[in-house]
Amino acid sequence: MKKALLAVLLTGLFAVSGLAQVYDVASDTTWPPFEWADAEGNLLGFDLDVMRCIAVLQGFEINIISYDWDIIFDDVGIGRADIGASGATITDERELKVDFSAPYWTSDQAVLIRADSGLNIVTALSGGYTVGAQIETTGAGFVQGLLDDGVDVILQEYTLYPLAVLDLINGNIDAVIQDEPASQASATAEADLTVAGVIKTNENFGFFVAEGDPEGLLPLLNDGVDQLKALGAYDNLVRAYMGTDLTKVEAAWKASIGFLEEGDVVGFALNLATLANQ
Repeated sequence: MKKALLAVLLTGLFAVSGLAQVYDVASDTTWPPFEWADAEGNLLGFDLDVMRCIAVLQGFEINIISYDWDIIFDDVGIGRADIGASGATITDERELKVDFSAPYWTSDQAVLIRADSGLNIVTALSGGYTVGAQIETTGAGFVQGLLDDGVDVILQEYTLYPLAVLDLINGNIDAVIQDEPASQASATAEADLTVAGVIKTNENFGFFVAEGDPEGLLPLLNDGVDQLKALGAYDNLVRAYMGTDLTKVEAAWKASIGFLEEGDVVGFALNLATLANQ
């Protein structure tokens, strides 16, 4: 009760003073197109820009912190960071640690292979081939499910998806399984790679907060996504990030971020999408 009263008093104080509350956003910034760091250290990606736009619309500020995937749910769950924005599928297991927003993205798993491998989506996931995935992801869980069902496949787990993709390029493993937009981004960036096929898993992504939502953030996040969709900005963020050349996206982001700094969410998303697709 005292904590709740303190939160109310602090909220009122921020409103009176005109200062915006700042929330720490945890993200595993190694997974384009949802989140990554460019060569200059700018943190960009679909999730992060959705969060930036929500912050503008809802009148708060965010501080994005790069996080290790294997501790992100634990740390957000106990309040070491306020919000998680990291391409996270909503699962019952994760719900034991955090509370999720309404779904903002639906994704499927895709199998990435070397273009000259002669494999397809069926053979890559059988016949004793080695498939890479990041630890504690739904991609790794899918391959583990195949193993549990007696399928002849080897699961190789990595701390980061980029390490799995690098091993695939170097011929150390035979395939990588990850969400479709990330697989498409890897194939676009690396001419030697291609997407063998898509597995319709219909996974829902959500932003996440500490269990019980002590900061009262979930209504703001859900309403923010709804506002972005109503304004057309959400569709432009999708158009900017999904299926585009990420080097173009990086240049477009630098040319567009000024709109967001001025509070123009619609202009930011439109300019980003336009430049990224030129």
